[in-house]
Amino acid sequence: MRSHQRQAFFLFFLQQIGELGSLLGKTIWRTFKKPWEWKNFIDQLEEVGVRSLPVVSLTAAFGGLVFGLQTYIGFHRYIGPGSEAYGGPIISLGLSKELIPILVGLMVSGRVGSSMAAEIGTMRITEQVDALVSLGADPVRYLVVPRTLACILMLPCLTLYGDIIGMMGGYFYNVFAMGVNRYIYIRNTLLYMEFWDVGSGLIKAAFFGGIIAIIGCWQGLKTEAGAAGVGRATTRAVVISSILVLIFNFFLSKALPADL
Repeated sequence: MRSHQRQAFFLFFLQQIGELGSLLGKTIWRTFKKPWEWKNFIDQLEEVGVRSLPVVSLTAAFGGLVFGLQTYIGFHRYIGPGSEAYGGPIISLGLSKELIPILVGLMVSGRVGSSMAAEIGTMRITEQVDALVSLGADPVRYLVVPRTLACILMLPCLTLYGDIIGMMGGYFYNVFAMGVNRYIYIRNTLLYMEFWDVGSGLIKAAFFGGIIAIIGCWQGLKTEAGAAGVGRATTRAVVISSILVLIFNFFLSKALPADL
């Protein structure tokens, strides 16, 4: 019985991978075919980018504050009083390469990925997707491609914005709250930070954007069983995309060089 269950689970897993790979291939192929859905694309840029600014601002600000707090404690405890001003590069490096891309990916996954799955899932159960097909429109080109391109473009922008907010949060805590020497903090940050540290985080964010959009659209397009199905698709979209963001972050961190 257990062998049968394992075999069924393995076949189900392969089926899901096949569906996801098929949608990804269609999306890439449709991206380079005209006509492009410019209006839909612009709407998605606003949805993914502009409307995510409040949650990204709060997340990055408090992420920077808590990272600045822990860095201050670490330098003060293990190196000694007066060394806290040298934590600026560590705060900026950790935020730009790891913490901010992950936090932005997870926040956008919860806000945008769930919205995509719910919106497309509702269209699916109300037969609007079938209506698009009957009218000669391609659902992948009309629904998936604009959302995927918008996420790939806007996630790096949100991450860069989050980097600035997070670094300001770390600076605020160390300099204004704890009285760290402002000159040494800024000098060391500018001396040891490199453009690639920020660039590698932006590359990660672009991958995360593609993951969030593809997973959200995939779950939306396979929604069944009415309103309950929409709820399940939304939940799966958030859970799967969040887990994949964390998994791909590790492999991208290993694949991307430490410096150029």
